[in-house]
Amino acid sequence: MSKGKALVVVESPTKARTLKKLLDRKYEVVASMGHVKDLPRSQLGVDVKNGFEPKYIVIKGKGAILKELKEAAKDASAVYMATDPDREGEAISWHLSDALRPVNPRIQRIEFHEVTKEAVRGALEHPREIDLNLVNAQQARRILDRLVGYKLSPLLWRKIRGGLSAGRVQSIAVRMVVDREKEIESFAPQEYWSLLARLRKRKKTLVAKLYGREGERFGSPVEDGVTVIRTQAEVDALAAQLQGVTFTVAEVRRKDQLRNPYPPFTTSTLQQEANRRLGYTASRTMSVAQQLYEGVDLGSEGTVGLITYMRTDSVRVSETAQREARQFIAAQYGEASVPETPRAYRSRKAAQEAHEAIRPTSVHRTPDQVKPFLRTDQAKVYRLIWERFVASQMASAIMDTLSVDITAGPFLFRATGSKVKFPGYLAVYQDLPDNGNASDEGWLPDLAPGDRLDLVELSPQQHFTQSPPRYTEASLVRALEERGIGRPSTYAPTIETIKRRGYVRSQQRRMHPTDLGRLVNDLLVEHFSDVVNYDFTANLEEELDQIEEGTRDWKKVIQDFYKPFEVDLRQAEQKIIEVETPVVEIGEACPKCGRPLVRKHGRFGEFIACSGFPECKYTRPLGIGIPCPQCKVGEIVERRSRRGRIFYGCGTYPACTFTSWDRPTERICPVCGSLLGLHQTTRRTTLRCINKACGHTELLPPERPEVPTPSGTETPEEPATADANR
Repeated sequence: MSKGKALVVVESPTKARTLKKLLDRKYEVVASMGHVKDLPRSQLGVDVKNGFEPKYIVIKGKGAILKELKEAAKDASAVYMATDPDREGEAISWHLSDALRPVNPRIQRIEFHEVTKEAVRGALEHPREIDLNLVNAQQARRILDRLVGYKLSPLLWRKIRGGLSAGRVQSIAVRMVVDREKEIESFAPQEYWSLLARLRKRKKTLVAKLYGREGERFGSPVEDGVTVIRTQAEVDALAAQLQGVTFTVAEVRRKDQLRNPYPPFTTSTLQQEANRRLGYTASRTMSVAQQLYEGVDLGSEGTVGLITYMRTDSVRVSETAQREARQFIAAQYGEASVPETPRAYRSRKAAQEAHEAIRPTSVHRTPDQVKPFLRTDQAKVYRLIWERFVASQMASAIMDTLSVDITAGPFLFRATGSKVKFPGYLAVYQDLPDNGNASDEGWLPDLAPGDRLDLVELSPQQHFTQSPPRYTEASLVRALEERGIGRPSTYAPTIETIKRRGYVRSQQRRMHPTDLGRLVNDLLVEHFSDVVNYDFTANLEEELDQIEEGTRDWKKVIQDFYKPFEVDLRQAEQKIIEVETPVVEIGEACPKCGRPLVRKHGRFGEFIACSGFPECKYTRPLGIGIPCPQCKVGEIVERRSRRGRIFYGCGTYPACTFTSWDRPTERICPVCGSLLGLHQTTRRTTLRCINKACGHTELLPPERPEVPTPSGTETPEEPATADANR
């Protein structure tokens, strides 16, 4: 490094490459490759008896990087720490400053929330010192997580089996999945009925629902103060009373209803929407967002960050971004689409308002303009962020709503309809499943009080109350956030951890607890009630926020947690007897030795194995109950590619090489006779023939589940052998 140049230190090589293109030659940019120091993996690394003092060491493999950084810093005119603008980034800067200060004391911290020339130059003009409150908040979280993980996990190894882990946030996430499963198992569905009347005025028809009768209202068992029609006999009796009765329009209510846009994305809402619309896991969404934030080469424009920092719980938007968005909206969609005053949204209570929401760094970089420079997943996530932000600054949609009350003797029927009168934000960001479509479908014919309607038919409808749904990744993230558990940076790694540990499994994009997950959860609930207590964990998150604000001492927070935790540990060690992992037989004999086959969990997830192991080493992947359409012998099994993506193949591999991205079903293609597979696009799920030469598709019946992940153009890799699962 030449004399006089300033050194800018970032975490990632991608971010470093972007900054090199944004800054002039008087700056040198280097990457630390993330953390350079951390607690040791081979020991606790926390001196519990000496005020919980952490013992940081240079991470294995980072010695050479640290040496290069010291050489680069030695002759620098100044050293700027430009790590990410959050607790983790502040801690990385603190460790780096500590290591580089002996060779160059001219160290300052700069912070920017978007990787653009203006933002980076502005940050360089306003450097600051390391914020020790942020550092201490990160240290407290790291030490708390280390104490829980390194104290609880060995207990699980001794009492259940090796390879298990417990964590301060991950154990709460597992408990939520287990508790939801228990709710579903204990749920008793209740039958109830409703009555629809298809009515006609001249040639136009409408459908009205039985709403009430002489002061009483009909409804479902989950509603308060309603009359429930519980049997078909009851609804048939009501239908009999309506035979020959005159249906007359009693009241017509028509009004405009405002529909407001959603706020721009936070970390959790981006993960939820990407899961719902694109089928992306939380970790995949964050990986793609990181790439968009750190910078993409846009050809003649150069390399630039396309979105603001993607780890945020704030919905605040800068005034500059608001002005730019309003000008763009006026030019593209007309002045009527611009609200009178800029839209401002309220963040949740504990949000860090110093951060902005996730938004495009320039609204003028439209998704269509940047699409040629992006990978498919990058383009999809960018479009999602761009459309959500632009819509958040637009005028409300105006819905023309119509409600009609119809009398039939002592009975009251009601029909409703709505259509878009003014699209507003719906011109950019439509709600699923196309509620922003300005069609007249569902609209009612022109009616006036006193109009008589002809009864076409009465249609009784049977219903059952529904159990609470299993969590998807999206709804689990939302539930964690609503309870105040975890922070933007923790959602994705938490979910990946509980899946990798085998505590939950994803089926049809719904999260199911495994037997192992139930076992570990029940043990923790019984013996470590604080660790898996929702309110306790949320309060601890608030205390970490208070450390960041400088109003709480970080060591005192750790001490208040550890004292009762240590007591629980000692008691649990004595009370818990060794627990055997439950063995689940699948009702099938081993083809080699005849002993029962069982479900087991290994490094790569669940698999089928002989109960006679180690004498008999027969194994095979877990099947989905569909015979292989190619060899007609094996069963289709779920596998993962080297990139972690789910695909389906024959259980007899390598004898049969059948593979498919779509999950095969029992349905037969009406064109070629092959199986139909569940195929998901960004908008809907369809049934598609697994024979690529055929190409037949048909709509999925409403009751069928969605596939776990969206299909793509990737070719499935050759699956590993069954023995690799052990």
